Amino acid sequence: MAIKAKTQFVCNNCSFISPRWQGRCPSCGEWNTLAEMSVTSSRKSGGVLQAGAVQRLSELGPENTSRYQTGITELDIVLGGGIVPGSLIMLGGDPGIGKSTLALQLALNFESQNRTVLYVSGEESGQQIKMRSQRISAKSDLSILTETSLESILASIELEKPNLVVIDSIQTINSQEVNGVVGGVSQLSFATNSLMRLAKQHHVAIMIIGHVTKEGMLAGPKTLEHMVDTVLYLEGERFSALRILRTNKNRFGGINEVGVFEMSEKGLSEVANPAALFLEHRSHELPGACISAVLEGNKVLLLEIQALVNPSNYSNPKRASSGFDANRLQLILAILQRRLNINFSDQDVFINVAGGFKVDERAADLPVALAILSSFYNKTLPQDFLAFGEVGLLGEVRGVMQTDKRLREAEKLGFKQVALGGKQTPDNKKIAIKAIGEIVELKNLF
Repeated sequence: MAIKAKTQFVCNNCSFISPRWQGRCPSCGEWNTLAEMSVTSSRKSGGVLQAGAVQRLSELGPENTSRYQTGITELDIVLGGGIVPGSLIMLGGDPGIGKSTLALQLALNFESQNRTVLYVSGEESGQQIKMRSQRISAKSDLSILTETSLESILASIELEKPNLVVIDSIQTINSQEVNGVVGGVSQLSFATNSLMRLAKQHHVAIMIIGHVTKEGMLAGPKTLEHMVDTVLYLEGERFSALRILRTNKNRFGGINEVGVFEMSEKGLSEVANPAALFLEHRSHELPGACISAVLEGNKVLLLEIQALVNPSNYSNPKRASSGFDANRLQLILAILQRRLNINFSDQDVFINVAGGFKVDERAADLPVALAILSSFYNKTLPQDFLAFGEVGLLGEVRGVMQTDKRLREAEKLGFKQVALGGKQTPDNKKIAIKAIGEIVELKNLF
């Protein structure tokens, strides 16, 4: 057998492989991200490859596929019904968003259900974890391993044989079997792959916590997301108590669910009624506000869209938005100016989604347009009024999916009037529904 060693350079940001060092990565365009790696390849001549064991599905016996309930309803919903034994879950999010808190709550719930948990921390000491666990639960007890060596962690897991393992965080784990700095491409890939093999072999559920880059992506090579079974993202504003848990990948369930949490002194608490969460501090009897019903996963959230239209003191009027796409705002203003003959060239326009939430759904187009017109005309929309619909470039207002579900949430929270996109009016005896087919029809609401 002949062993041949060679050197290659791998980008820490996108895992692009180059045969020579370059200052700028040709793939992602980042500077100084190519790190040197030593690769050994073996060439065996005259040998015979051994075939792997082939199995038929009918020959496989039944396995215990029951999921572990986490004790956190919102987390169970996002995971598709709970944690599957033997699965590898990655939890990502911005620093300080609550990843470690959520993972610790999960571990404490498992212990309270008489399931064994091993909490591996490479960032915090045992005393720090104990302080946080006592804040979350008065009766906190947990098996803690403060270790960064991958070999020691794997040996401890095989010895303890827990039902759940939490790794906080994967960027701190290193192995002596591969080269590269801690948190680099080679270390991250090897550690994740080793944990994945152990999870499948011993039927142990493993949750690994990962940091995100400034672009909002998981730090490390993109292949990490392909290795794991489930990818979860915890999102939210650092100065807001609201947290949204999303799933970008799930081999054991759908990716159309979100979990809504609120950060408190005792950790993350589930929001009982997310539809009404953003209406607690709703503005009353003031122009420039319109309520919208948007979908987040399979949940309907009622959000207050606020607008301020004010005469500009600049030659180029300002256009600013918080929680709504700025380019989409420019498009809506152009449609209103063209179809309703309103001159916004001397007006500053500001849009804000109350509560710090970010709206990506096109159903918010119609309430944004109504909020702008309400502020421009200085006329208040009714307090029991709600709107949702997509605005097209030709001035048409289109309907959105799951209209009945949005109407049920509006009815539950006491709304009596709804304006929606489209030309068909759904049947509802408790809500007065007005179908808006063209943007010019909005003038009739003021």
